[in-house]
Amino acid sequence: MGDQLIRFVTRSGHFRAIVAVTTELCETARVMQGTDPTATVALARVATGTALLGGLLKGRQRLVLAIEANGPLQKLHAETDADGHVRCSVKNPLADLPPRNDRFDVAGAVGRAGFLHVIKDLGLKEPYRGMVQLQTSEIGDDIAYYLTVSEQVPSSVSLGVSLGPDAGVQAAGGFIVQALPGCPDEAIGEIENRILKLPPLSEMLREQVPIRDILGKLFVDGDMNKAESIPLSFRCNCSREQVARMLRNLGRKELAGMTEGEETVDVTCEYCRRVYRFEPPELDG
Repeated sequence: MGDQLIRFVTRSGHFRAIVAVTTELCETARVMQGTDPTATVALARVATGTALLGGLLKGRQRLVLAIEANGPLQKLHAETDADGHVRCSVKNPLADLPPRNDRFDVAGAVGRAGFLHVIKDLGLKEPYRGMVQLQTSEIGDDIAYYLTVSEQVPSSVSLGVSLGPDAGVQAAGGFIVQALPGCPDEAIGEIENRILKLPPLSEMLREQVPIRDILGKLFVDGDMNKAESIPLSFRCNCSREQVARMLRNLGRKELAGMTEGEETVDVTCEYCRRVYRFEPPELDG
């Protein structure tokens, strides 16, 4: 089975759960971005977190998650829609950092000082924009902090990434558990204890533990409602027409500087790395 997202609200109505397996789309992103191992883990966490947040969308809604900080990666960016299409990029794909305590130093690669931005296109006149300061730079913690503080929904977020001997993405995925209005404090405490007792998510994903079994460690069977599942995939919506329009909007002076000497203009998509080549006459008007 390929990448997928499962979401449901418990029968008690106390919790919303979203779980995703993102191995294939994260490996696609690794190849396209040319990341080193630490950058791969960071980018996979951002892509997975964005896919999970996409589980809260519907219809034609879209969401952007971006992290900008003072680490060597500089900026991580991901987008998704309600249909499970994800694309992502990293400004500097080479973190060039050694492991810390036998773990990839994701926090060091991201940077300790920075911000997490969320932009939602909900089909309204203006998009919703939220921003929080990074708390741990481990990405999952920062997404949970954003949901709890900015959107006022107490949330727990776990993201897991495991790399193979060739540094490719062997397994990736994550979950969000949110306490809904009216949820008793004792129920929240019980879920928090179960989450703390979980084996490392990256290990469970690497061992191909079924999603339902992971959920079974969090919720009793009687409280697991019928779940909705959607496929996830890496998909970039760039096009030649879109890039040409962007170039024309730069203005005559800047465009003239790019086409000086009647040379072609090459534009590389930051997500899928596709190269679009334009001759100067194509950009007139």
